Amino acid sequence: MPTVLRVGPYRFFFYAGDRDEPQHIHVEHDDKIAKFWLDPVRLQNSGGFGRVEIGRIQKHINNNHLKLVEAWDDYFGG
Repeated sequence: MPTVLRVGPYRFFFYAGDRDEPQHIHVEHDDKIAKFWLDPVRLQNSGGFGRVEIGRIQKHINNNHLKLVEAWDDYFGG
């Protein structure tokens, strides 16, 4: 599970077995894990996060979008 980014309490990562899915990122904080598609950025699964926190996370994804996509391509050979 390569960690791509850390922002505040959030860890942004993907699973090594995610290769066959469209580009996406998982976000973890405590016992919650959300999943966002990256193209376009949209929530796939809230994983226990509340609406306000999801908005905050999506803002971090938008602000770091290029880095997240590049990390996906570097890892999975996109």
